Parts: sequence; C-alpha cells; structure tokens
Amino acid sequence: MAENLTHSDQRSPNIIYVFADQLRYQSCGYAGDERGHTPHMDRLAAEGVDVFNAVVSHPVCSAYRASLWTGKYTTSTGMVINEVRMNPNHDCLAHVLTRGGYDTGYIGKWHLWANELGNHHDPLNAYTPPGRDRLGFDGYWASYNFHHEYYDAYYHTNSPDRIYYGDGVYEPDGQTNIAIDYIQNQTDRDHPFALFLSIGTPHDPWEKENVPIEYHDRFRDTAFPMAPNYKHGIDAPYGDAWSDIDKNPEQIEAWMRVYYAMTANLDWNIGRLQETIRQAGLEEDTIFIFTSDHGEMFGAHGRMKKNIFYEEATRVPFLVKWPKKIKPGSRTDVCFNCVDIMPTLLGLVDLDIPDAVEGCDLSHILLGQPGHEPEAAFLQNTGACATWENGHEWRALRDKQYTYAVYKVDDKELLFDHQQDPFQQINLAEHPEYIVVRNRFRRQLTEKMDVLNDTFETSLWYKEYWISDDRRILQTATLNT
Repeated sequence: MAENLTHSDQRSPNIIYVFADQLRYQSCGYAGDERGHTPHMDRLAAEGVDVFNAVVSHPVCSAYRASLWTGKYTTSTGMVINEVRMNPNHDCLAHVLTRGGYDTGYIGKWHLWANELGNHHDPLNAYTPPGRDRLGFDGYWASYNFHHEYYDAYYHTNSPDRIYYGDGVYEPDGQTNIAIDYIQNQTDRDHPFALFLSIGTPHDPWEKENVPIEYHDRFRDTAFPMAPNYKHGIDAPYGDAWSDIDKNPEQIEAWMRVYYAMTANLDWNIGRLQETIRQAGLEEDTIFIFTSDHGEMFGAHGRMKKNIFYEEATRVPFLVKWPKKIKPGSRTDVCFNCVDIMPTLLGLVDLDIPDAVEGCDLSHILLGQPGHEPEAAFLQNTGACATWENGHEWRALRDKQYTYAVYKVDDKELLFDHQQDPFQQINLAEHPEYIVVRNRFRRQLTEKMDVLNDTFETSLWYKEYWISDDRRILQTATLNT
C-alpha cells in the first residue's frame, strides 16, 4: 500500500484534479469551437486522453460535487437541490485516498455546506470547519462554500477568518497561485499527494467587469450568433428562472463574450499548472485531470443555465494526462458519467473502491485496455437548482448515439439522435421507425432506476421525508454508513 512506500519511484502517482464551473464541452477549442482560445486544453488533449462522451448525471453544482466525492447518484447522496448540507456519513474519495497514504488538499469552491437550509449566501456558511464535513480532506484547505465574486474574493483555511487574495487579484489566478505553491512544496515528500482545485469560472455573473480586461479584449470583435436550437420561449413542460429579456440574443451574445474570456483565462491557468508540474519534475508521476461540473445552455431550447439533459448542459470536457501510463492523443467514446470518476481514479491508483459506490471503474478504458463499458449514462434531476419546487423532475439515458428522457410532470418522452442531430431538434420518440429504440430505452431506464431504488419522487417529497428535524443534515434511506 502507498503508506509503506518511501521512495518516489515506488510510490503511487500524484493526482491533480482541476474542475471548472459551468464550462461546457462545446466551448473548448479542442472540441471544435474556433472561438475558444484554449491552447493549453488543446495541448492537454493532445498529450493525454480525451473522454469526449463525458457527461454529468445531475448537471448542477452541488449534485455534481456530491457524486464526485461519493461515486453515487443524487437519489443516494441526498444532494437533491443546491442549498442543502451534504450528509457526512458517506465513505468518500478523500477518505479512501487518505487511507491509501495520500496527502490531500482542496482549493476553491466547496458548495456542500449550509448551516441553515437554503441560505448558502449567509456569511456563516462560507467556512467549513475541519472534521466530518470536509469529507475526508484532512490536509491542506483553502476553500469557501459559495460565492462567485471574482474580484475582492476570499477563502478560509482552518478558521472563520476571511483571507483575501489581494487588491486587483482575479480569483482564478489567486487560486492557481495557491495550487502552484502547494505543488512546489510537495517535491521532497515521501507520500503522494492528491490536490483538488475547484475554479469558479466561467460561471456567471457575466459582466465584463468580472474578467480581466485583456481577456475580454480578445473577444471584443468576435461574433456569437445564436445556435440553431436557440429559442426565445422555453421548450419544456415548465418554465425556468430566467425571463424572456434575459434570453434576448443581444444579451446572450454579451454574456458569451465574457464567458469565453473567462474560459481563456482559465486555460492560461491550466498552462501555469502544467508548467509547474514540468519544472518540479513531477510530470511522469502525476495524473492530471481537467473537467467541469456541468455546462451552460445559452438560450438553446429556450433555456439558460443547466439542470437539464440537453447536450449543452450535461456534456463536459474530461481530459486525463499521465505520461507514464496513458497514450498521448488518445480518444475514447465510452459513456463516462460523473459517478464513474471516483471509482475510476481509485482504479488508476490501485486503491479499493467502497462497496456502496454506484459508478463504474473505467480506468482500463483510460489506459487503452479492453473491458467492461456501461451501455449508457444515467441522468436525473430531482428539482430546481435552489428551491423546493415540484415540476422540474426528469430522468434520462445517454448512450453513444441517443439521448432518451422523460419528464415526471406529464410523462412526456423525448428521443434524440445526437450523432445525426447534435442540436437535438428532432424528437424521435413518436416516430414509428424509432419505436423499438424508444422501448429499449424505456426498459433500460426502468431497470436502472430499480437497481438504484430511484422511485422518481417529486422535489418536495425529499424535503418532507429526507430532511432531519434540525433541518441541517439529509438522511437517506439508501445511505451505507
């Protein structure tokens, strides 16, 4: 085991896991977007493996983080909307890494801690104290629960005192500075390290004052026309939180200009991290992962933000570089889901996967080896992003060719061929020639939900039956403690 190793050439590989907030796959240069200024992401794709069918099972911030740490779906983690406190009783990724001899570190947005339900903006909720609520991270900590204040931003270490990056320091740059210092201080350690860096961009607010001017200037003359599936009115059985004014093309274009500027800055910081790893002599022995917690709709299907099964919201970049083991320039179409991240990481570093994990170990796929692959990625939504409100619930499956989805509110079914119809404009669910395909997905969805004990409840059901009397910690019937 890793805790018995004393020489760097014998020990387990280091892990550096960097994840953006709200960066969609479609806006990355290596994914084919010529407007994307992402040379370092592009290089990362060329030097590692591009998991180009990677998706997020529940595309909102807190649900993703809960699945990342536990390897479980939302209906098993209890993180059914953003504004609840994570149950600390799961056996999480950092717990396993620590037991395996890793020094763990966490930098950036946490978004799993709320002292009072539904009020993560409360300053009292910014600080996550050492202990169970850090879910196994007992090493370096420079984090905050929630904010998107990219200037005059702050974080906490081991006290409620706010630590500011300094006047004029852009938060992603400041967070990367901290990560660079951490990496440079690991070169003489006997134990491997696992550093997780959660960067808040390119999440809104998308005002040009929220990104360095030199990045915004790069896109000053760039046109951002609406996508073919742009609609001014919502294409769903229910509304969303954004007004029709917010979905005007002129407003969306201005926001996209900032979004792409933020992404360019994010890319620069990825380059800084890569250079630090090279200069520290850690490149061969470090697994470097870059990904995102979910995407952004930008008016597609009449929607903004995320929390929906469409490609723009659920599909994310997932790049893995490990020069010692992963062939440069590899690409895989495996149906990779965020619940697969924990077991796959543990598989790469040869640590035991907890029995309660619901995702798959797909480390063999990243290493270019044959083996088991999921038939499809299972997607689910248990409510609105930040409110207990019925009517938003859906379930979906996405395989290498199709996306199948059903809404609880009226049993509406959708079926898209995202290979032939990448903007998902043609609903094939009622087309006679696709009845067999639709029925196959119906069966697969039922079977998957049965395995997970997912009974497709309303959002308010979770509030009534899963919230404990002190209104702080979710209790789940399926929790394996």
